[in-house]
Amino acid sequence: MTGGARGEILADGVTGRTEKVDKERTGTIMVRVAIIGATGYTARESIEILLRHPEAEVSYLTALPEECGPVGEVFPVLRGRLDLTVEPVDMGKLAAKAEVALCCLPHRVSMEFVPGLLAAGVKVVDFSADYRLHDVDLYERVYQVPHTDRETIRRAAFGLPELFREQIVGADLVANPGCYPTAAVLGLAPLLKAKLIAADDIVVNAVSGVSGVGRKPGAAFHFPEMNENLFGYAVGTHRHQPEIEQILGDFSGAACRVLFQPHVASYDRGIGETIYCRPRREVTGETLGELYRAFYEGEPFVRVLDKPPMTKHVAFTNFCDIHVAVAQGKVLVFSAIDNLIKGAAGQAIQNMNIICGLPETMGF
Repeated sequence: MTGGARGEILADGVTGRTEKVDKERTGTIMVRVAIIGATGYTARESIEILLRHPEAEVSYLTALPEECGPVGEVFPVLRGRLDLTVEPVDMGKLAAKAEVALCCLPHRVSMEFVPGLLAAGVKVVDFSADYRLHDVDLYERVYQVPHTDRETIRRAAFGLPELFREQIVGADLVANPGCYPTAAVLGLAPLLKAKLIAADDIVVNAVSGVSGVGRKPGAAFHFPEMNENLFGYAVGTHRHQPEIEQILGDFSGAACRVLFQPHVASYDRGIGETIYCRPRREVTGETLGELYRAFYEGEPFVRVLDKPPMTKHVAFTNFCDIHVAVAQGKVLVFSAIDNLIKGAAGQAIQNMNIICGLPETMGF
């Protein structure tokens, strides 16, 4: 058992409350989870959720040798809550200790590990872009690196459960979506499915908190530069644009063209997107609200609101909050997620639950 004790005191990531969780009393076989690249923000968020998960445990943590050490020193918030050491990866040891691996590695690095994990019988939820794009040539153009695992891409399920749940069930490799695409695609899917908007005329204007940049420091994100600041970047070239277009096209059957413009702002976490669409016929906000509520009925992590969402209201949760409206002849969609949770770690564990046959909301 992780931490050497069956009963653990766990902290609630939202309220700071603690609760006693005795995982042994569940009467089920727990899923043992390894995390590769365990020193980044998404790994930390994954650990937080797994510590609350009644049928899963963190069993193995790996990172580069220079980043290794007791996890409570890597992330002081985990002191006294998880008694594991982050180690250099040993694939044999990982396969013996885990049924599922969360691969929290950057693009081009992840593909070096995934084939070996699958060959060892370990299911994988991959956080990188290495298995998201069907077109390998497109991947190589966008990410400027050769793809060394072309065969495995064919077996990867795209991990957006609200749209592709059937593909995820039974999969052994899930490509976890990017954070920006998650908010954009969930915001647009009902409109495209109903063929209410022009698929070739979509503008996604997005703002992310600084954690979206990752844990490594950079000059532009040094506190004096970033504090009380907001700026756009990757104008017309962001790597998530092809992903957004691919997912929307796969789901709707229409060739989609999206102008995607990201920004970064001086808050820790969260993504807020305003999406502008050209309607194909006259529509009203009330009618569209009804459409969205019907489309997402029964989806545990999508909330359709009567007004634009706030990033603060989805922080530390796996929710995507959406509002749709009509203004000056345009359809506007507002979508908000926590980039580290629904945009990464939370969605990954939602996918893990599905491939392991567990309730989708378990751990949240």
